Amino acid sequence: MDHEDRLRRLKYRAWHRGTREADYMIGCFFDRYGAEWGETEIAWFEKLLDEEDVDIMGWALGTLSVPEEYAGPLMDAFCKLDFVEIPR
Repeated sequence: MDHEDRLRRLKYRAWHRGTREADYMIGCFFDRYGAEWGETEIAWFEKLLDEEDVDIMGWALGTLSVPEEYAGPLMDAFCKLDFVEIPR
């Protein structure tokens, strides 16, 4: 799968998580940063999307400890939550 196809697939997966809260949190993160990503960041996000929403949201909100495999600059950006735009 080429780079653009992977990004399109990730966008869909990020925005179709099953709950509105997870869609906004994960989808908005992808929309804000995904276009800038290379192979390493894409692989990290693909792996993250295989996790349960409740865990991902817990890591972002600081109610759960971030596993070592996800710790780093991408998770740091994710935990800021300054990218979430909730429509009114």
